[in-house]
Amino acid sequence: MSQLSKPKSSQKRNFLKFKPLKWFLQSSLYPSIFQWAAVLVFAVIMVQTLAGPTSAHDNFGTAATWVLWWPLLPLFFFLFGRFWCAVCPFAWVSDLTQKVFGANRKVPNFLRKYGLWIIDITFIFITWADHIWGVVESPRGSGTLLLLILGGVMVTAMFFERRTWCRYLCFLGSLSGNYSRAGMLELRADREICKTCTTRDCYKGNKKTAGCPMFEFPMAMENNANCNLCGNCIKSCPHDSIRLSPRKPTSEFWSMTRAHFEESFLAIVIVGIVFVQNITMLDFYQSYLKWAGLTLGLSKDVAFTIIFIIAMTTPVLLLYAASAVSKRYSGETIRNAFARFGYAVIPLDLASHMAHNLFHLLAEGKSIYYTFMGLFGVHIEGPTDFVSDPTIQIMQYVLVIAGTLGSLYTAYRIAKKNYGTKKALSVAMPYLVVISIFGVLNFLTFVVRMSMRM
Repeated sequence: MSQLSKPKSSQKRNFLKFKPLKWFLQSSLYPSIFQWAAVLVFAVIMVQTLAGPTSAHDNFGTAATWVLWWPLLPLFFFLFGRFWCAVCPFAWVSDLTQKVFGANRKVPNFLRKYGLWIIDITFIFITWADHIWGVVESPRGSGTLLLLILGGVMVTAMFFERRTWCRYLCFLGSLSGNYSRAGMLELRADREICKTCTTRDCYKGNKKTAGCPMFEFPMAMENNANCNLCGNCIKSCPHDSIRLSPRKPTSEFWSMTRAHFEESFLAIVIVGIVFVQNITMLDFYQSYLKWAGLTLGLSKDVAFTIIFIIAMTTPVLLLYAASAVSKRYSGETIRNAFARFGYAVIPLDLASHMAHNLFHLLAEGKSIYYTFMGLFGVHIEGPTDFVSDPTIQIMQYVLVIAGTLGSLYTAYRIAKKNYGTKKALSVAMPYLVVISIFGVLNFLTFVVRMSMRM
């Protein structure tokens, strides 16, 4: 086959051509070496949040979870896809539980069909519950949340095959799936090579390793949503078909052929979730709560719930309205258009999430060291910030602007790919307006200084 006639997949750069990396990924060291480190840290966090200091200010588990791990996750998803899911301690617990107690039953059709909706609802509920019961600010609350997740992981592993929890029930997995689709790294298989394969070891597994824990068949994969880079297919493929390649950020959104409404729904809801997280950390939010209590007689929980409902529904309604307007030019149903263009907001979701968490990481980051030393009886007090607030704000502005531009470009490319160059701008324009509104609102929330968690 000539160079010009090779399929696109074979033309992309393949990091697995670097022999030391390929050896490492095919060895038993990967991902075990990272998993054991994650499990060790997770054990310390669990003990700290459930039995350590009751003040978040003094608790290493709280600091490690919400000031370090949570802020870094979106960046990891962008750079490395769902690599975190490969080393996640919950995944390790799932594999161990299944090995010892697993019944390995097939995943119920209900979960296959509605799993993403369960995840969407769970994510929304946890966000609401955090503000009502103060999960993040409470070590015991954080520990209880982790314990509930651990219980869910173990129960599903006892009954069902592979990583059913990770694929169909994990709210963090769904978030990572969305964010990793905007990322710079992809794992795919060479379809021309796969056509000659009769064993399907990458999916079924073989003597070397188990099949894909996420129920994925590399030959058919067109997105990063459910690939956790565990390396099983790299180990098991007898034909050296798997490649690990860099790519243009967000390019997956306009190259995919199948759009899922529930994934787009989560993407648009995250716009509201990030907005809520920002609003509730600003000074004027306390003034709103006071006004709602004195003027309307509302409790703080009810006043927050009103804000929360508005923040969740407004982005959905705006995207729905954009789909209705765009329908005049695309001829597509509103539901299908919503599903297709909902992905366009993910770059802004990712950037806004990173910008929000950047404050916690850079303004409270030293608390990780202080609380870590507290594990050894060393009490340290001092400023928790690494850089000044104005510096953090500039970085936040850059992220939000970059995310907004990324979403605008993605919306246009989706329209161009599906409706042609002539109709692209007309079809995309309603979405460009809505995305611009989201971008401006996010930008404005970062103008005012946020309050700290710790």
